[in-house]
Amino acid sequence: MSSILASEDDFGPGFSPSGPNAKVYGGDEGFPVADRALKVQPGEPHDVKYRVGAYTHFDQIYPTHLIKRAANPWMFKRSKADIRYSVGEYLSRNPVTGLLIAKDDQILFEHYQYGRTDRDRFASQSMAKSITAMLVGIALGQGAIKSVDDLAETYVPGFNGSEYGRTPIRDLLHMSSGVEFGETKDGQRDLNRLWIDMVLGSGPTKGTINSIVQFNRRIAPPGTRYSYASIEADVVGVVLHCALDQSLSDYLQKHLWEPIGAEADAAWVIDAQGFEVAHCCFNAVLRDYARLGRLLAHDGRWEGKQIIPATYLNDATTIRSSDTYLAPGRADPAFGYGYFIWLLPGSRRQFAFAGANGQCICVDPASQLIMVQTAVEHAAEVWRLWSALVEQFGQG
Repeated sequence: MSSILASEDDFGPGFSPSGPNAKVYGGDEGFPVADRALKVQPGEPHDVKYRVGAYTHFDQIYPTHLIKRAANPWMFKRSKADIRYSVGEYLSRNPVTGLLIAKDDQILFEHYQYGRTDRDRFASQSMAKSITAMLVGIALGQGAIKSVDDLAETYVPGFNGSEYGRTPIRDLLHMSSGVEFGETKDGQRDLNRLWIDMVLGSGPTKGTINSIVQFNRRIAPPGTRYSYASIEADVVGVVLHCALDQSLSDYLQKHLWEPIGAEADAAWVIDAQGFEVAHCCFNAVLRDYARLGRLLAHDGRWEGKQIIPATYLNDATTIRSSDTYLAPGRADPAFGYGYFIWLLPGSRRQFAFAGANGQCICVDPASQLIMVQTAVEHAAEVWRLWSALVEQFGQG
C-alpha cells in the first residue's frame, strides 16, 4: 500500500507503473495508443487494450484546437489527510488512471496508475458537455446569448425550419428537446451515424449543421421528456460558435482557462468542418479538471471574480418545480439532470460531470469538496467513495 502513497514527504502526487488487470488494457505492450480502428466508432477503440493509451493521446489520433495554459497559473496547495475510505484498496480494485481529491484550494490526495502522470492530458468523454454548459453561462453573462429560452435557430440560420432549430436552448441543455435520436438503444445507432458524418466527414451528410439537422423527427414537445442524446450538446456548441463568432476553444481560453489559472495546455477535438465536438473529447490534466470543479464549488466565482453567473449555475444544478421529470429517479434511476450535468440524489446540492468509462468530476458546493477521476471502465464504487468523502469532509 505504501507505493500508492508515494511522495508522502511533500504530499505530492503518487505514481504507479501498472494497475488492476493491466494486461487487459495493453500493459504488456506498453499501453499502445491506438490503431486506425479507433476512428470507426465515436471515440471508442474496438479493443480495450488501447484505452489507457488512447485516453491520454486523443490529440495524436484526432485533430484538435489547442487551448494555451494561463500566463500566470494559479496553484493548489497540498494537505495531508487521513481519508477513512481505503483509497489504496479502491485503486487496486478499479481501473482508474488518475484520482484527485481536493477541498477548496487544498489537494488531499492525487495518484496515477498504468504509467500515467500529472502531465498527461486525459480525455473527458462526455464531461465536455458540462464544459460546454459552463461556456453557455459565460456567454449569457456577457450578453452574447440573451436567454436560455431563445430558440436555437435565433443564433444559427442553418437551423431555421428544423426541429432542433425550433427547440429552446434550455431544453437542449436538459436533453429534453423531444427530437428523436437513437443513442441509448439500437447500439448507439444515431450517435455512430453522427460521428461518421460530422467528426470523420466520411458519411453521406456533409458539414456540421447538415449532419445535425438530418435528425428531424419530433416525438415529444420540448421540455417534457428527458432522453440522453449527445447531439443536443453539439447543437448547443454550434449555437455558441455562431453567437460568439469564434471557436469554443478560443472563447474558453480567454474567458475560462486564463481566469482560473490553468497550469497546462488543453486540447479539444474538432470535427471535419473545424467545430469543437461539444459532446465529448476535451483533454486536460487532472489538476485543471479540478480547477473547473473548484470554480463550480464556488458557484462560478474565482478568487473574488465572478466568472460564470451564480444564478445560471443555480439553475443548472437544481430542478424547477415545473421540471420534475428531470429529478433523481425520474431522469435516471439514480440521478437527476441539470444543464448537461448530473444531479445527485438527496437534500444536499451535489452534482457531477460524467463521461463514459468512469470519467467524473464530483462537486459539493457546501464544503468546496471536489473529486476528479479518470478511468478506462466505469465502476459503481466511485459513488460510494464520493459519498464517504462527503460524509467525512463535507462539513463546510
